[in-house]
Amino acid sequence: MKKLYPYLTYAGSIPFIFCAFCLVLDRTTLPILGDVQHILSVYGLAIAAFMAGSHWGQHLTLKDGWSLSLPIVSNVITILLWLGFLLLSFQLLLGAFVIAFLILLALDHKLHQQSLISTDYFRTRCFVTLIVVTMLILSGSVA
Repeated sequence: MKKLYPYLTYAGSIPFIFCAFCLVLDRTTLPILGDVQHILSVYGLAIAAFMAGSHWGQHLTLKDGWSLSLPIVSNVITILLWLGFLLLSFQLLLGAFVIAFLILLALDHKLHQQSLISTDYFRTRCFVTLIVVTMLILSGSVA
């Protein structure tokens, strides 16, 4: 395990996959953990805020427009998703998560184009975002 991030990144997609399959199988509650929609909503919020926060942290070492835009975008995404968590229906919240993860991936694409993140990291982000977005859409369609 030369690089730990790919393993952790893929592992982070497991709760999205698990919750989607629970919902597909009409398993709406889990012992101890509770309502699957709530579990997925809270986890989605945590991961989206974490991903936005990683961009906020990157701005500390970057210059140019990135030093201003990354912390603003990351804060806006986090606050809007938090409000969405409080106010939106489950399906609309999942839609907001999809949009947020795609925006975060688009930011990573721009960072990659400027060689500010590695090709390996960006490739991992693309694959995991595809998995997560697919699971969110699947979850929203069966809920």
